[in-house]
Amino acid sequence: MSGHRFTAGDIFLFQQIKSLHASPARQEVVCDVQRVEPADDGYRSALWVFDLDGQREPRQITAGTALDAQPQWSPDGQRIAFLSDRAGGAPQPHLIDRDGGEARALPELPQGAESIAWLPDGRALLATGPVSVNPDAHGEVADAGDCPPPERGPDAPQVVWRLPYKLDGLGYTLAERIHLFRLDVDTGTVAQLTRGDFEVHGFQVSADGRRVAYSRTRAGAQHCTDIWVMNLDGTEDRRLTHDQASASAPSWSPDGRWIGFQGALDEGDAQARLWRIEMATGRVQALGDESIEIVPGMPPCWADDGRRFACVWAHRGLQQVVVVDANDGSCSVVVDGLRHVEHFAATPSRVVYTATSPSQAHELYACDWHGKGERQLSHLNPWWHDRPVPRVAMRRFTVPDGRGGEEEIEGWLMLPADHDGGALPLLVDVHGGPASYVLVAYTSAPHWPVLCSQGWAVLALNCVGSSSYGREFSARLRGRWGELDLQQQLAAVKALQAEGLADERVAISGKSYGGYLSAWAIGQTRVFRSAVVLAPVGNLETHYGTSDSGFYADPYSMCGEPFLNRETSVKLSPMKHVQKTCTPTLFLQGAEDERCPKCQSEELYVTIARAGSTPTEMVLYPGGSHHFWESGRPSHRLDALTRRLGWLTRWIDQPLRKPSSGTGPPPTRARAR
Repeated sequence: MSGHRFTAGDIFLFQQIKSLHASPARQEVVCDVQRVEPADDGYRSALWVFDLDGQREPRQITAGTALDAQPQWSPDGQRIAFLSDRAGGAPQPHLIDRDGGEARALPELPQGAESIAWLPDGRALLATGPVSVNPDAHGEVADAGDCPPPERGPDAPQVVWRLPYKLDGLGYTLAERIHLFRLDVDTGTVAQLTRGDFEVHGFQVSADGRRVAYSRTRAGAQHCTDIWVMNLDGTEDRRLTHDQASASAPSWSPDGRWIGFQGALDEGDAQARLWRIEMATGRVQALGDESIEIVPGMPPCWADDGRRFACVWAHRGLQQVVVVDANDGSCSVVVDGLRHVEHFAATPSRVVYTATSPSQAHELYACDWHGKGERQLSHLNPWWHDRPVPRVAMRRFTVPDGRGGEEEIEGWLMLPADHDGGALPLLVDVHGGPASYVLVAYTSAPHWPVLCSQGWAVLALNCVGSSSYGREFSARLRGRWGELDLQQQLAAVKALQAEGLADERVAISGKSYGGYLSAWAIGQTRVFRSAVVLAPVGNLETHYGTSDSGFYADPYSMCGEPFLNRETSVKLSPMKHVQKTCTPTLFLQGAEDERCPKCQSEELYVTIARAGSTPTEMVLYPGGSHHFWESGRPSHRLDALTRRLGWLTRWIDQPLRKPSSGTGPPPTRARAR
């Protein structure tokens, strides 16, 4: 076995593909590969081209001295458009030859570009980008493109007149809108195609180049989105969806007969399913069973025959590529295994995708549309194989179902590579959501391999409330946060202890909803000797009014639509019980987090600190968003990872020092397989 072991500093070695695009004209895929740049505490990315048949070596076509992102092949496969911040300031469109060389800047958008796509004739691009508006006009001037808003400095008053008015990672948003532009590559002209008090969040041009389908926010309910269609010049726009609270990622069938999209009916519902719009009649129809959950952000890729398309679905805690029949919604799995597909694209003969698992580094793969002939195309993280990779299994546990019976749940169990028996300290790692599932990407869980290298076991369960296991399983936790899933977590811990895999040294940690359940658990039970809580929901009443999404997500979760169910929210808030904890607890929090604002950690930390002698600390990361742990400043990520590991190991060998003043959960029994 290699002498190297996983360490916190490995996050500086990790490279990942952030987006990819397969050429419609040749068997090649272009990707932007991101790495940490320690010199300026930031990131750099370069464009790479990979041959899908493995006939040519991968080649890097940009220097990687800037953030080069979102590459898009031209229809003839000879050029690649991409976004880059190489000129300083916001990312702007650029163009480069498929074999590399000098990139040239394309026409600039007023405040930079957020996404781009070629028109079928290869002569122009569509792009989305921000446009300044005057928030004092309450949206009225957004239609007057020839009436520029007054200049606003960074300290200008922030007028709030509608919801949402802020967004995690962006802050105050009412001084700009995201609109759609056309960029002519040859003439250098830029034309704004959409105007109004809404934002464009995704688009695709029809194969004949005549129409654009796009997702845009809804007037009067800007947290909702609908699918619209318009002519390529911006005329004759019309709304296609009405019943869905969210509708995104539109994708045209090759013959223009259908538009596929993903969406959900209810505000606050995080589980998206497949839908189909028949353009001739305007009929909107759900595809397949409602339990089919589509991973957001990846539009379907249609086959040439227009009768099927490939997409990524979440199924039993895994992310897999499936081919869906466009008529009846039936699915066949193309890419499976104990892993998560993170990005994907397709050509007429190949599906190309990135995949990862707790024991497998992030890399690029390709196979045919039947899942045959899988080939690994990239070797971005060779350092991974120099370390003892954790032993990983998907385990099942029989646990209380909260209704007087039992049910089986699944989860990831990770053990040291050299484990040959004996009980280990155990980390219970709780996923976010709760209508989500365990995310296995290295950026989400770099502490897992480090702990396993240090002789720990890690358990990451998909308890009741998790998505990808059917609607009933997920919906059962609504209005029951903490009450049902903590019992299942504790039952699984007892099962591992009964097996002799875990001893009494048990810790808990989690982010977002995982932070909620960790904070809830330490006020309910004496099982956990150490806790690390990241970006939690601590007080549901204050989260409702301070989170960028709390005003619609929390009523859905607490069964109180259209307003918060306050009685349930008080009962289920960790704040109600956290003063009883005797578990040493560390809080890690992005200071500019708008999803679970810092007040959530502050309330919990202050309460523990004032309640008694239980050790507690809080660390705030300036500029950090809700996702500082995965994509914030590299120095902040390293600091947070080091502190998380240090806190867990510091207290794990010390039994709790005082009895709990609260009432713990009743004993639970479980069987594991």
